[in-house]
Amino acid sequence: MERVAIIGLGLVGGSLALALKKSPVVEAEIIGFSRRAETVTRAKESGIIDRGAENLASAVKDVDLVIITTPVLAIKEILERISAVLSPGCVVTDAGSTKTKVMEWADKYLPHGISFIGGHPMAGKETSGIDEADADLFRGCIYCLTPAPTATEEAVKTLGGVVKAIGARPFFIDAKVHDRLVAGVSHLPMLLSAAFVSATTESSSWREMAEIAARGYRDLSRLASGNPEMNRDICLTNREEIARWIDCYIEELKKYRCLVDEDGEGLRNMLARAQEARAEWLREES
Repeated sequence: MERVAIIGLGLVGGSLALALKKSPVVEAEIIGFSRRAETVTRAKESGIIDRGAENLASAVKDVDLVIITTPVLAIKEILERISAVLSPGCVVTDAGSTKTKVMEWADKYLPHGISFIGGHPMAGKETSGIDEADADLFRGCIYCLTPAPTATEEAVKTLGGVVKAIGARPFFIDAKVHDRLVAGVSHLPMLLSAAFVSATTESSSWREMAEIAARGYRDLSRLASGNPEMNRDICLTNREEIARWIDCYIEELKKYRCLVDEDGEGLRNMLARAQEARAEWLREES
């Protein structure tokens, strides 16, 4: 692999570039493109990428691997625009948080001979932007991979090797199953955090509350600091699954609401079950 193009130079794109440059097993020129020219310049000057591209066509010309790390809805247009420029045998992947729509777009726009493998690294920060790029962002994380039916075995092996090279663990998963699962463990928490911040900061007592808000507030509100465009696109491309989990959470909140009003012992038992469920998950994760 001689050249890798990264389209989108935010937190994930910048971190991927740094991780690839840091890896001893990947020797490739890293070409970066962003819709903002100043971001490309900053990435080049800081050594995050080897070369900046002025447009999409020049970014993907004669490259072996294209990684798209933009907000999900932007992926559709990018796939359409680069389709005629890609070299035969090129591997294309993305890092979007939803997969079903992305796989549909890849099937529609990419030509025969191009292997598309959907990707989603289960890693991130509450902050965004090229300045937050971190070469170790993916170390130890699960990296979901969804090969298109037309992806070659060699392409899948290549991208799996890239994922391992940045310190992540490849996890192969069907697109619809992926979207159903991450709706509960990733997308729902983001919306809960945002709703929590909205509910508290829009209160008439917020000025006083802010004075005493401490680590608990900081921890629960962390995901509300995420990129609004990224998070909007996640919701718009996974509506049904996210809505289902929101409904499930509302029902669970209603149970807690009743227990707060009427049953102190029942509330203690429910809190204890939640405590043990989280402890078991942490034990299995370690």
